[in-house]
Amino acid sequence: MQLFRKAKKIRLRSVKDKYLVADDDEETVFQDRDGSSEKAEWVVYTAGKNHIRFKSYYGKYLMASNTPFLQGVKGKKVIQTELKPDVDGSVNWEPVRDGFQVRLKTHTGSFLRPNGGVPPWRNTITHDTPPRSKTREKVLWDIETVESLPSYQKGD
Repeated sequence: MQLFRKAKKIRLRSVKDKYLVADDDEETVFQDRDGSSEKAEWVVYTAGKNHIRFKSYYGKYLMASNTPFLQGVKGKKVIQTELKPDVDGSVNWEPVRDGFQVRLKTHTGSFLRPNGGVPPWRNTITHDTPPRSKTREKVLWDIETVESLPSYQKGD
Protein backbone atom coordinates (compact mmCIF):
# COMPACT_ATOMS: atom_id res chain seq x y z
CA MET A 1 0.00 0.00 0.00
CA GLN A 2 2.95 2.32 0.64
CA LEU A 3 3.66 2.66 -3.09
CA PHE A 4 0.11 3.93 -3.64
CA ARG A 5 -0.37 6.05 -0.50
CA LYS A 6 0.45 9.40 -2.15
CA ALA A 7 -0.58 8.54 -5.70
CA LYS A 8 -3.73 9.90 -7.27
CA LYS A 9 -3.03 8.68 -10.80
CA ILE A 10 -0.52 6.01 -11.87
CA ARG A 11 0.74 3.91 -14.76
CA LEU A 12 1.41 0.19 -14.37
CA ARG A 13 4.48 -1.04 -16.30
CA SER A 14 5.24 -4.76 -16.67
CA VAL A 15 8.66 -6.41 -16.51
CA LYS A 16 8.63 -6.35 -20.35
CA ASP A 17 8.34 -2.52 -20.26
CA LYS A 18 4.76 -2.49 -21.49
CA TYR A 19 1.96 -0.50 -19.91
CA LEU A 20 -1.51 -1.60 -18.84
CA VAL A 21 -3.87 0.28 -21.17
CA ALA A 22 -7.67 0.67 -21.25
CA ASP A 23 -9.00 -0.18 -24.72
CA ASP A 24 -11.33 2.12 -26.69
CA ASP A 25 -14.09 -0.50 -26.47
CA GLU A 26 -14.31 0.48 -22.76
CA GLU A 27 -14.21 -3.18 -21.74
CA THR A 28 -10.90 -4.82 -22.54
CA VAL A 29 -7.41 -3.96 -21.37
CA PHE A 30 -4.12 -4.69 -23.12
CA GLN A 31 -0.39 -3.90 -23.04
CA ASP A 32 1.37 -1.27 -25.08
CA ARG A 33 4.95 0.03 -25.14
CA ASP A 34 3.64 3.59 -25.41
CA GLY A 35 2.57 4.67 -21.94
CA SER A 36 2.14 8.34 -22.84
CA SER A 37 -1.58 8.05 -23.62
CA GLU A 38 -4.20 8.97 -21.01
CA LYS A 39 -5.57 5.46 -21.60
CA ALA A 40 -2.48 4.13 -19.76
CA GLU A 41 -3.30 6.22 -16.67
CA TRP A 42 -5.29 4.77 -13.78
CA VAL A 43 -6.82 6.70 -10.89
CA VAL A 44 -6.13 4.97 -7.56
CA TYR A 45 -8.81 4.58 -4.87
CA THR A 46 -8.37 2.91 -1.51
CA ALA A 47 -10.89 0.17 -0.77
CA GLY A 48 -10.47 -0.76 2.85
CA LYS A 49 -7.25 -1.23 4.75
CA ASN A 50 -5.33 -3.45 2.31
CA HIS A 51 -7.03 -3.03 -1.06
CA ILE A 52 -7.11 -0.53 -3.89
CA ARG A 53 -9.15 0.01 -7.03
CA PHE A 54 -8.05 1.33 -10.41
CA LYS A 55 -10.31 3.56 -12.49
CA SER A 56 -9.59 3.87 -16.21
CA TYR A 57 -9.67 6.87 -18.51
CA TYR A 58 -13.19 5.76 -19.45
CA GLY A 59 -14.43 5.85 -15.83
CA LYS A 60 -14.54 2.07 -15.50
CA TYR A 61 -12.82 -0.10 -12.91
CA LEU A 62 -10.21 -2.79 -13.47
CA MET A 63 -11.87 -6.12 -12.67
CA ALA A 64 -10.68 -9.70 -12.30
CA SER A 65 -13.49 -11.58 -14.07
CA ASN A 66 -14.40 -15.26 -13.79
CA THR A 67 -14.44 -15.64 -17.58
CA PRO A 68 -11.67 -17.88 -18.97
CA PHE A 69 -9.34 -16.09 -21.39
CA LEU A 70 -9.33 -19.14 -23.66
CA GLN A 71 -11.21 -22.40 -23.33
CA GLY A 72 -9.14 -24.93 -21.36
CA VAL A 73 -6.54 -22.37 -20.25
CA LYS A 74 -5.94 -21.38 -16.64
CA GLY A 75 -5.84 -17.55 -17.02
CA LYS A 76 -9.03 -15.51 -16.70
CA LYS A 77 -9.93 -12.20 -18.34
CA VAL A 78 -9.22 -8.84 -16.78
CA ILE A 79 -11.68 -6.19 -17.96
CA GLN A 80 -12.97 -2.68 -17.33
CA THR A 81 -16.41 -2.54 -15.70
CA GLU A 82 -18.91 -0.15 -14.17
CA LEU A 83 -18.71 0.03 -10.39
CA LYS A 84 -21.65 -1.96 -9.09
CA PRO A 85 -22.08 -3.32 -5.58
CA ASP A 86 -18.87 -5.38 -5.47
CA VAL A 87 -20.17 -8.40 -3.60
CA ASP A 88 -17.20 -10.66 -4.33
CA GLY A 89 -14.41 -8.04 -4.34
CA SER A 90 -13.54 -8.52 -8.02
CA VAL A 91 -12.58 -4.84 -8.50
CA ASN A 92 -10.36 -4.83 -5.40
CA TRP A 93 -6.63 -5.48 -5.75
CA GLU A 94 -4.24 -6.18 -2.91
CA PRO A 95 -0.77 -4.78 -3.56
CA VAL A 96 1.97 -7.19 -2.48
CA ARG A 97 5.26 -5.34 -2.42
CA ASP A 98 8.44 -6.92 -3.75
CA GLY A 99 11.25 -4.38 -3.41
CA PHE A 100 10.33 -1.39 -5.58
CA GLN A 101 7.78 -3.41 -7.55
CA VAL A 102 4.39 -4.85 -6.71
CA ARG A 103 2.24 -7.88 -7.44
CA LEU A 104 -1.48 -7.13 -7.65
CA LYS A 105 -3.45 -9.89 -5.99
CA THR A 106 -7.13 -10.57 -6.68
CA HIS A 107 -9.80 -11.58 -4.18
CA THR A 108 -9.28 -15.21 -5.28
CA GLY A 109 -5.51 -15.18 -4.70
CA SER A 110 -4.42 -14.93 -8.33
CA PHE A 111 -2.29 -12.10 -9.74
CA LEU A 112 -2.60 -9.50 -12.50
CA ARG A 113 -0.49 -10.94 -15.31
CA PRO A 114 0.80 -9.46 -18.56
CA ASN A 115 1.05 -12.05 -21.33
CA GLY A 116 3.44 -12.24 -24.24
CA GLY A 117 4.18 -14.60 -27.07
CA VAL A 118 2.24 -15.30 -30.22
CA PRO A 119 -1.41 -14.40 -30.79
CA PRO A 120 -3.86 -14.82 -29.15
CA TRP A 121 -1.65 -14.22 -26.07
CA ARG A 122 0.39 -11.25 -27.31
CA ASN A 123 -0.20 -8.04 -25.30
CA THR A 124 -3.11 -9.49 -23.31
CA ILE A 125 -3.76 -9.18 -19.59
CA THR A 126 -5.13 -12.02 -17.48
CA HIS A 127 -5.12 -13.04 -13.85
CA ASP A 128 -3.82 -16.36 -12.58
CA THR A 129 -1.29 -17.88 -10.22
CA PRO A 130 2.20 -18.43 -11.66
CA PRO A 131 2.90 -22.18 -11.51
CA ARG A 132 6.65 -21.95 -10.85
CA SER A 133 8.85 -19.62 -8.89
CA LYS A 134 10.67 -18.80 -12.15
CA THR A 135 7.50 -17.28 -13.62
CA ARG A 136 6.60 -15.33 -10.45
CA GLU A 137 8.62 -12.35 -11.70
CA LYS A 138 6.25 -12.07 -14.68
CA VAL A 139 3.51 -10.73 -12.41
CA LEU A 140 5.65 -7.88 -11.05
CA TRP A 141 4.66 -4.32 -11.96
CA ASP A 142 6.46 -1.00 -11.69
CA ILE A 143 4.33 1.86 -10.43
CA GLU A 144 4.85 5.22 -12.15
CA THR A 145 3.12 8.09 -10.41
CA VAL A 146 1.51 10.47 -12.91
CA GLU A 147 -0.23 12.69 -10.36
CA SER A 148 0.25 12.83 -6.61
CA LEU A 149 -2.28 13.64 -3.94
CA PRO A 150 -1.80 17.10 -2.43
CA SER A 151 0.31 17.03 0.72
CA TYR A 152 -1.10 18.82 3.70
CA GLN A 153 1.13 20.35 6.28
CA LYS A 154 0.25 20.98 9.88
CA GLY A 155 -1.58 24.27 10.14
CA ASP A 156 -3.09 24.13 6.61
